[in-house]
Amino acid sequence: MVIKPMVRNSICLNSHPKGCVAVVEQQIAYVKQHLSAGTETPKLALIVGCSTGYGLASRIAAGFGYGAATIGVSFEKPASAAKPGTPGYYNNLAFERAAVTAGLAAKTLDGDAFSNEMKALVVDAVKAVAATAGIPAKIDLVVYSLASPVRTDPRDGVMYRSVIKPIGADYSGKTLDMMTGKLSVAGVGPASADEITATVKVMGGEDWELWIDALDKAGVLSPTARTVAYTYIGPELSWAIYKNGTIGHAKEDLERASNAINARLAVNGGAAWVSVNKAVVTRASAVIPIIPFYVSCLFKVMKEKGIHEGCIEQITRLYKDRLYAAGGVVPLDDARRIRLDDWEMRDDVQAAVVARMESVTDETVFTVTDVAGFKHDFLEAHGFDVSNVDYDADIDPSTI
Repeated sequence: MVIKPMVRNSICLNSHPKGCVAVVEQQIAYVKQHLSAGTETPKLALIVGCSTGYGLASRIAAGFGYGAATIGVSFEKPASAAKPGTPGYYNNLAFERAAVTAGLAAKTLDGDAFSNEMKALVVDAVKAVAATAGIPAKIDLVVYSLASPVRTDPRDGVMYRSVIKPIGADYSGKTLDMMTGKLSVAGVGPASADEITATVKVMGGEDWELWIDALDKAGVLSPTARTVAYTYIGPELSWAIYKNGTIGHAKEDLERASNAINARLAVNGGAAWVSVNKAVVTRASAVIPIIPFYVSCLFKVMKEKGIHEGCIEQITRLYKDRLYAAGGVVPLDDARRIRLDDWEMRDDVQAAVVARMESVTDETVFTVTDVAGFKHDFLEAHGFDVSNVDYDADIDPSTI
């Protein structure tokens, strides 16, 4: 079949296998150029949420940058001869194919990362992958990068669903349709108390703690393991819908978990952190009010200043200059967080972004903002708009 992007209400409903493979190969090439293994770099890494975005970049950087054996966990829909799979399905296949070619030990597990069953499967996979790699079955890096909208608590079977809503009052803000460049105002009502609780249960730090518990109890966690989870803060203009909204409450719980896990691991020389990353285009970011508009202006400014980064550049900098920095000291802010949003939040960057957001009109949107770049990144995350891919070719979506 010939596969073209199907975008409805800022959601892409399909993906292109050849494009997904090409993007994975590009990221592999980038980390090979910018990272190299050392005595303090990871040997066996677990990435929970490994198939797209920051999680995929984390796995690629650990494996192809540092030569680490990797176990990845994700929940993806496979392809058939009649229908494409999810982008993460193809990304995982592309990663594993490249790992085999490079002689890297790797295993990808598909299923519910929140479940006790998946945690048990990972313990078995750690032992098998370590045996293949000829290294101890001790995970020394755990990256927690889940982005699921739903979680079933394995302890009581209750299902929770997250929401992206403000707290305490309605919210409305200017947003941008990436497909057309049309500006509009989008709004959403406040979350209920139950919705706040549910969002924290899904997107907070509870499951991260359960993963560390399970790995430690099974004896497959290195005494000096490092673990990191990802968050976003953003500028004050987005706080009503983000930092001070339901997502922000969940991220506060993620930081609570970071401190709790760190206190536990630090006894033996391990550590846990939350990394505050910069704004990037994800499969979900296009539907959050104000975010497409802000990010389009941000990308324009950061590209003009020569400091723009995507997921793979961010994670490369995280590994090279933070987690495994020369001298072994991880730079942190006053709240014990890693700040990879440092370039985004520079005063000169934010001032320029605000000026653009205030001045843009329907007539100037394609020159004042980088809506074209936002659209490209969104489509690329689904395997579309990738250079040197023939999108008119008749392909079998069940293969890469």
